Amino acid sequence: MGNRKTQRSFNPSVVVRNSILLLLLMLFLLLSPTVLAKSRRPITEIETRQRKNKCYADIESGMWGQQCKSSTITKENCALRCLSPACYEIIYESDPLEEGEKDLVRGQEFKYCMHKLSLGESLQDIKGSFGY
Repeated sequence: MGNRKTQRSFNPSVVVRNSILLLLLMLFLLLSPTVLAKSRRPITEIETRQRKNKCYADIESGMWGQQCKSSTITKENCALRCLSPACYEIIYESDPLEEGEKDLVRGQEFKYCMHKLSLGESLQDIKGSFGY
């Protein structure tokens, strides 16, 4: 009785299950935030334009409410908020664009903010970074 060896049988379903679990674990590790943060790339002008056009379409469809359709400048403020709520809050929230205003400095700060945001970098000290 003491020297009796137990022989394990090969079970294909266990192998398949273990392979799937290993694959899922590898996918999870590859897609973890740490790995994604290191592989980020800056947002391009084309991507920004495409997103902003989508925002304009959403505004026109009424998704952002009637107040966003009340004037050209209100629509622009809503589009900027849609494009990046975090950057809008930093750059424009306390002083939204006004009719006839072309604020190139804040426009550059907004683009810079979106660039940093796309890379997962800190948004501190964005406002005023292009103050000439």
